Amino acid sequence: MTSSKDHLPIRTADDVGVRIPPHTSPGAKEISKQSWEYVARSGFAGGLAACAAKTVVGPLDRVKILFQASNPQFQKYTGSWTGVITAMRDIYRSDGGRGLFRGHSATLLRIFPYGGIKFLAYEQIRGILITSKEQETPVRRFMAGSLSGCASVFATYPLEVIRVRLAWETRGQKRMTVRGICRTIYNEHPPPPKPAALQPNLPLLRSVAAAASATSSALGTVTLNSGLSNFYRGFTPTIWGMVPYAGTSFLVHDLAGDMMRLPSLAAYSILPMSERSQKQLAPGKPPPLRAWAELTTGAIAGFASQTVSYPLEVIRRRMQVGGVVGDGHRLTMIEVTRDILRAKGWRGFFVGLSIGYVKVVPMAATSFYVYERMKIVFGI
Repeated sequence: MTSSKDHLPIRTADDVGVRIPPHTSPGAKEISKQSWEYVARSGFAGGLAACAAKTVVGPLDRVKILFQASNPQFQKYTGSWTGVITAMRDIYRSDGGRGLFRGHSATLLRIFPYGGIKFLAYEQIRGILITSKEQETPVRRFMAGSLSGCASVFATYPLEVIRVRLAWETRGQKRMTVRGICRTIYNEHPPPPKPAALQPNLPLLRSVAAAASATSSALGTVTLNSGLSNFYRGFTPTIWGMVPYAGTSFLVHDLAGDMMRLPSLAAYSILPMSERSQKQLAPGKPPPLRAWAELTTGAIAGFASQTVSYPLEVIRRRMQVGGVVGDGHRLTMIEVTRDILRAKGWRGFFVGLSIGYVKVVPMAATSFYVYERMKIVFGI
């Protein structure tokens, strides 16, 4: 973006006093955030960032799901770091290297649109909620992150259920495909409702009961028995968990970025002017961070977001595999919570948290780092 001004003012202390040059390269231009070009580039950058992050932690993700969903073959390994390593070794011995990435193809199919929508939505929602420096508050940052996370979940949740079920399968005799898992999930039906213990005697009550029964049967035919709703098992706790997860992730990342740009750290954390491209010199953008600083801010964000949202993530995993455990009854959030408390107490909500940290911290660091670098490549 060119400017007719002789100079631009020095940025505030928050931007560590970096002077922005008045001219960039002749071919550089500023792309409006409301343009379709920006939407496409931002979404593609977010999708690539999410895929890179998930690939880095693919084997850990597989073991984490097996632990969270209480897979019978792997319960003996939970609760220790050596258990994680042993579980990965057993998977490798049984299914080879491909076993450690079982479900990864479905992961990438889901995570590309998920990451693209999440980062794109954050940029757009942030632009609406935060239009000036005075509005750059933690509450607005948290709201922008939460809403962007919810938007991405609405669009991609069925793919998440497919991914979890592929990762949960441990039978080595026959390799499960995405098509096979989809068919299995669709054909899972809950057991028929139990007959009422008491039958009303009054004709009016009998009529009401009959109408209610007919309505329930019709709804079951349209939703439960259609099989489509099976792809939304665990959706409610996912939304509840996404609010603190995405909100905390983006909030902490932005706050950590502000800290990295403080004058006392700027000399070590901010990329020197000599190493920046013309696309990193646009007015209004915070100075880019060095690789270690950007990875650190992402890692801190991942640690914080995982901590606040993990119990709801455990509940969600248990609901998602509800069709392959027990009697096939579709478990509600309350039922899953009660079962976890009864079986393992409050510690049951934090099963696999250590591996969760090992997975989420590098994943978040990679995701934010790749996204920021892809924004530079795509000129946004």
